[in-house]
Amino acid sequence: MDVQTVMQELEILGKERTKKIYISNGAHEPLFGVATGAMKPIAKKIKMNQALADELYATGNYDAMYFAGIIADPKAMTEADFDRWINSAYFYMLSDYVVAVTLSEADIAQEVADKWIRSREELKMSAGWSCYCWLLGNRKDFEFEEKKIANMLELVKNTIHDSPERTKASMNNFVYTVGISYIPLHEKAVETAKEIGLVEIKRENKKPSILNAYESIQKEVDKGKLGFKRKYVRC
Repeated sequence: MDVQTVMQELEILGKERTKKIYISNGAHEPLFGVATGAMKPIAKKIKMNQALADELYATGNYDAMYFAGIIADPKAMTEADFDRWINSAYFYMLSDYVVAVTLSEADIAQEVADKWIRSREELKMSAGWSCYCWLLGNRKDFEFEEKKIANMLELVKNTIHDSPERTKASMNNFVYTVGISYIPLHEKAVETAKEIGLVEIKRENKKPSILNAYESIQKEVDKGKLGFKRKYVRC
């Protein structure tokens, strides 16, 4: 399958209602409005194809960029490739749910995410923190250096309320994810969440949302989800 064929298939699957939902979350033209589940049959035919993924991502079409993440080969991507992708990610559904997810399956995930967290650019920082959420929620605890994750919790505690809006949301999610999915620092994450308190996220043309990592952790603990790991990160 080439780019033109994939684009034609995606266009057929587009729905106006889905398109409006994506736009209300920050997407802009060009896009077709394809539900992510509807992409699976095409993905099964293609499997992994990094060259095609790069071409689709470069179109700037939101649905094509999302689909690129599904068929990408993260282990074949270099740091420069990930930087190119994050630089084209213009809103959080791309930075956190396409680029960060794809990065989380790469061997260089932590190294690249660390660099993005230090970047002081809202969506790069958000993608870096989100990548750690995907990593912690999937990989075994022994794959992480406990001291490093503890230091990251301290960084969140000290900077979250002064961080850009989207970055705040990902940092809050990081505390929650450590609290549920990384057993060695469960208690520290709970204490950090208490100290952070409520996190207000301002959103354009929408009411602000209020996040509470402490409550979210407790809800999952009550459901017996402590230590939860997902089998797969990508769809």
